[in-house]
Amino acid sequence: MKDFINKIGFPRFIIAIFLICLILLAVFLKIPLSGLITDILVRFGMNAILVLAMVPAVQSGIGLNFNLPLGIVFGLIGALISIEFRLTGFKGLLVSMVIAIPLAAVAGYFYGKMLNKIKGQEMTVGTYIGFSIVSLMCIFWLLAPFKSPELIWAYGGNGLRVTVSLESSIGHVLNDFWHFNIKKVVIPTGLLLFFALCAIIIWIYNKSKKGLSMRVAGSNEKFALSNGIDVDRERIVGTMISTVLAAIGIIVYSQAFGFLQLYNAPLYAAMPAVASILIGGASLHRAKIIHVIIGTLLFQSLLVVALPVINIISEGSMSEVIRTIISNGIILYALTRTGGEEA
Repeated sequence: MKDFINKIGFPRFIIAIFLICLILLAVFLKIPLSGLITDILVRFGMNAILVLAMVPAVQSGIGLNFNLPLGIVFGLIGALISIEFRLTGFKGLLVSMVIAIPLAAVAGYFYGKMLNKIKGQEMTVGTYIGFSIVSLMCIFWLLAPFKSPELIWAYGGNGLRVTVSLESSIGHVLNDFWHFNIKKVVIPTGLLLFFALCAIIIWIYNKSKKGLSMRVAGSNEKFALSNGIDVDRERIVGTMISTVLAAIGIIVYSQAFGFLQLYNAPLYAAMPAVASILIGGASLHRAKIIHVIIGTLLFQSLLVVALPVINIISEGSMSEVIRTIISNGIILYALTRTGGEEA
């Protein structure tokens, strides 16, 4: 038993036991498990790409990408432009990504060059840059020249709405693609397949010569330099990939959620992504796709199952408080970990 716990990691073992207890309590309280499983699958699919964005950042040596909002704002811009031109369905989703990806790649390039000048302080600086980007974009959302009535305030207010509905554009496009039911559990096939596609692309890149160079540069700078690897270039590549994944991830998240959230909303994306991958077993210097899968499943499952259980027990008076405690508690726990698999 001790060997088993050591293999999966004590923190993940405790979280898994707690989750099982919550599921048993949900069964006792007669909460439909089919609904919980459906919600877990959807929340996994909508959050997993944002968590995946942490992998190239860690592997290239810049650490956990707390500046996820940099990529997110360009994903939002791509989605807003597709709505402005009244594009719907997969066409709107594709155009959103086609617009967002090059913008995020360029921004990631310059951000990577900046990180090369402040080595050792990437996460701290990234956090401040993230706050700055969001603040700057708040001004942009007020001045952006969009005209679609779905985007601007209905009664003559200035700027874009805080929350933009995607119901008539790209809402639930991936969720509904090839979806099917297993009894009462709805499988969001398109959503899961899209994450699988992104994960496979990252896996293939990691196995390539360029991917190996990036991982060597991130894990041992002196060894990489002695073998002729341009460490600074590899760090920039990792930053660019991470920023692009963030842009793609927010588009996928938003279409699953059904809304775009502007202004301060991007601030709250980095922390759960960081917490998820650390809970999955990653560290500040080591991250794999399996860490993304395990961590996202554990983090999102805990939130999905805990809220209705607490809601029934407290008769609705404590659900929001408990949600905040659970989510922030997990994030606090994750951010205090630096050992990854050793923890």
